[in-house]
Amino acid sequence: MSQNTKGKLSLVGLSLMIFTTVFGFGNIPVAFYQMGYGAIPWYIIGALLFFLPFAFMVTEMGSAFKDEKGGIYSWMSEAVNPTFAFIGTFMWYASYVIWMVSVANKILIPMVNLIFGNSTHTPSLLWISIAAVVWMAVITFMVSKGVETIKKFTSIAGIAVLSLNVILILGAVLVLVVNGHPATPINLAAFTSSPNPTFDGSIVAFIAFLVFAVFAYGGVESIAGLVDQTHEPEKNFPRGIITSALIIAVGYSVAILSVGFFVDYSQWIPAIKDGSMNLGTVPYMLLQNLGEAVGHALGLSTSGADMLGGIFARYIGLSMLLAYMGAFFTLTYSPIKQLITGTPEKLWPGKLGKLDEEGMPKFAMWIQFAIVTLIIVLNFLTSQGGASQFFLILTYMANVSMTLPYLFIVIAFWYFKKNKNIAKQIEFFKSNFVVNFLTILVLVVVGGANFFTIIQPIVNYVQLPAVDQTAKALSEMLTSFISMIGGPLIFGIIAYFMMRNYKKKNK
Repeated sequence: MSQNTKGKLSLVGLSLMIFTTVFGFGNIPVAFYQMGYGAIPWYIIGALLFFLPFAFMVTEMGSAFKDEKGGIYSWMSEAVNPTFAFIGTFMWYASYVIWMVSVANKILIPMVNLIFGNSTHTPSLLWISIAAVVWMAVITFMVSKGVETIKKFTSIAGIAVLSLNVILILGAVLVLVVNGHPATPINLAAFTSSPNPTFDGSIVAFIAFLVFAVFAYGGVESIAGLVDQTHEPEKNFPRGIITSALIIAVGYSVAILSVGFFVDYSQWIPAIKDGSMNLGTVPYMLLQNLGEAVGHALGLSTSGADMLGGIFARYIGLSMLLAYMGAFFTLTYSPIKQLITGTPEKLWPGKLGKLDEEGMPKFAMWIQFAIVTLIIVLNFLTSQGGASQFFLILTYMANVSMTLPYLFIVIAFWYFKKNKNIAKQIEFFKSNFVVNFLTILVLVVVGGANFFTIIQPIVNYVQLPAVDQTAKALSEMLTSFISMIGGPLIFGIIAYFMMRNYKKKNK
């Protein structure tokens, strides 16, 4: 083997790398909770209409700007203009701020499951919010001190979370074989509807669910950096993208289907209605259900099956806690550092754009902590619908904020293809018709999914009988609506004025 090919990713290696980057266990219980088997077609649509074309787009741009240190800012700045690029990049950074808000508010749930072996001891929203602020403070302090040992320790979290997928499918198949039939019946209607009593079944709700499918393929933009690490990228990269898309779509579909092998959805409905099962607790309750079902399949007594369920709940509690630790130790500094170092230095006032002697944006990280804390407090103060509504809003906030920046990247891709002055190392799409079609397609899919997600609270309120359109219902609707658009909108406005101020001072 020559030196040029030694150490390069093969087709199989590339496909596995993309799979591990994109595939997330947490998307499986959330999908089944929201839609049951009905989530499967939408996840396949997400793979075909978003993942495939978008992956090719970011690969083309990533290979063209591989020597630029600014990441997506460089892509969009070169293809469109600096103002567009900075707004898009700032909104991309905002998505991680909202992600931190969302996940920090869930940090007590894996702890509770690890200690008690179930989710029934999850504390009140007040303590959840207090724990979120404390968690952010501790993580920010430790990362600002350059603590590397814990990051290394949490590397085992990847293996633990990956093992959850294996446990889920093997356990589900065992239960299916022993019982002889799935716990939730499989029929055509199950794939075209949702058994969730809180799902209204309107076309708006179905299209809005697509944002969950797009979110499930999040992280795909990071694969652009693998082009130079791939053997014969012109041939193997498109094959790798197609192969991984197939594997991920099938993986999600099989995993969601497997949940129905051991979960009788009708038995979930009372817990969903009373709010004890929600988007925060469902992954843990799902694994607990699996442990109990496996216990019964193995012939254990009721107490023995309950004990096995507790073990499974503790295992996912430990796995997710380690995963959150690993993610926070990286995402507390990595996105903000990339934002600062990848954009013009004079954009940042005072100490905001400065790195310390260890290369950490310490001052900016504490400003970030203050912003995250403010959003956590506001989210708690405006929450009115209990834990179920609380975690629903957090999830939608994260989904919308994480997927909206894709619109900027897709628009930049269209300009990128039109700009003949940019040297393009790899081109998958050479026809103008194909470029225009795929650009419109992804914009419609991502934009449409987000639009219907954002307006869904308004539609639900308008459809209420007049007697139910109370001040409280109006307040809940406005809270949901503003929570979803507030973060991206405010960060986008801040970015615009920062860039305008920068241009005025540097004419």
